[in-house]
Amino acid sequence: MLEQIDIKSLTKEQLKKEITDMGEKAFRANQIYDWIHKSFVSSFDEMTNIKKEFREKCKERFFLTNLEPIQVQTSKLDGTKKFLFQLADGNLVESVWMKYKHGNSVCISSQVGCRMGCKFCASTLDGLERNLSPSEMLDQIYKITLLTGERVSNVVVMGTGEPMDNYDNLLTFIRMLTDENGLNISQRNVTVSTCGIVPKMKELAEEKLQITLALSLHATTDEKRKKLMPIANRYSIKELMEACEYYFSKTGRRITFEYSMVAGINDTSQDARELIDLAKPLGAHINLIPVNPISERDFKQPDISFVEAFKNKLEKNRINVTIRREMGRDIDGACGQLRRRHKKEKEGTQC
Repeated sequence: MLEQIDIKSLTKEQLKKEITDMGEKAFRANQIYDWIHKSFVSSFDEMTNIKKEFREKCKERFFLTNLEPIQVQTSKLDGTKKFLFQLADGNLVESVWMKYKHGNSVCISSQVGCRMGCKFCASTLDGLERNLSPSEMLDQIYKITLLTGERVSNVVVMGTGEPMDNYDNLLTFIRMLTDENGLNISQRNVTVSTCGIVPKMKELAEEKLQITLALSLHATTDEKRKKLMPIANRYSIKELMEACEYYFSKTGRRITFEYSMVAGINDTSQDARELIDLAKPLGAHINLIPVNPISERDFKQPDISFVEAFKNKLEKNRINVTIRREMGRDIDGACGQLRRRHKKEKEGTQC
């Protein structure tokens, strides 16, 4: 028996080829693609304009990715929703839905777990299980759209996992997400985060996509960055800045620096001056993030007055900067926290 094909990960052209190879007319592929990527059906039986006989053939030839929501938390503070989804193999991933004045934003995961080892992130504590397929990334958005009844206008690939460590699937996901035959979300409304895998940043630049690339910088010297992020042992800040410059030169898209502020570690006046020196030549936008404390680490948030003072130093030097609004603080809002808590509860231990 032929191995089943992941139909939700097929582009429209790939699906047309599969359907015509099965002896059907190409327009059937258009119908099926619409059912999957516009109506978000979870089974072939819901495709009512497809003959039953052909639906049965499709069930044999393809499998249809269908994430199962097993826990939803809603913030009493701001309405943010955090979803825990179960994959077909029993693995779990998290996604977050955030409501803003400019539209609804969804933060999705790109891997089950993560192997990057960033010290302040709960996602990486149990290591990497596996990559997510394009369909598993897309279905996080589809399920959230169905569950909230609201359209998603912005997508951030900044949940569990390092997107550049799942590069090929990420690229397929972006192309399908922004394709006019699917959700048709503007590339300018898609942000991809990376801890700084330099060769993949350069490879992405060659694609000339109009997405926003967000670099998890978090420190202004190699010495400090190595203490927070193991990836810094492989790529220096000098190499990172060269990759950022290359990305900007190829795409014209401004880079964002994500900067998690940790009390007493990277929140000094010296850090601010060094951050200005890195950001100014690139015209980079800086997103200051008061670190989310996790029980396995003793990192603490700086006092908000420290964060504001740090922001003011940057602004006085004409750096574009925002303090990330803390969404869903009361519902395990940070990457990996809900998944980890759920696993610990099932094992009967404390988080």
